[in-house]
Amino acid sequence: MVYLAQTDTTIGLLSKSQRLLNIIKKRPSSKSCIFCATSFGEITPRVPNNCKKFARRAKKTTFALQNGFSFRIVKDSMHAMFLRKTGALYSTSANLTKESFDIDFAKQTADIIVEDFRGFFENKPSAIIKMGQKKLKKIR
Repeated sequence: MVYLAQTDTTIGLLSKSQRLLNIIKKRPSSKSCIFCATSFGEITPRVPNNCKKFARRAKKTTFALQNGFSFRIVKDSMHAMFLRKTGALYSTSANLTKESFDIDFAKQTADIIVEDFRGFFENKPSAIIKMGQKKLKKIR
C-alpha cells in the first residue's frame, strides 16, 4: 500500500515497504528511505544517548544513524494525525529519482491519495543530521 500525502516538509509517498518505494522511484534497493514516526517508541535502532535530547526537540529534521537507518519524529499536527492512524511509515519525496515533482506521476503511483484542506505543496526539505557516537554532523 502506497499513500500520497502532504508530509511535514513536502509532498511524499509513504508505505510500510521501503522496497516498494524504491521500485516506484526507480532507484537502487540499497538506498534507504526515511522512517517517519510520531514517537521514539516506534523506532527500533537505539539513538545514541548524547543525541536523544537534541533529537527529541528538533523540528523538521531527519537523523541518519551510523548503520544507515534514518528517521524523523513528526510533530506537524496534520501529518502526525495521519501517522497515528496508519502507524509509522517509510517516506520519500513524490517524484522520480533526480527529477522534479510531477503531480500526475505521484497520483498514478499512489494506491491512496490523502489530501487535507492544505492541498499539496512543495516546501523546504528537512534538515539531515548524521548521528555519531560522540558528535552530530549536519549533512543538509
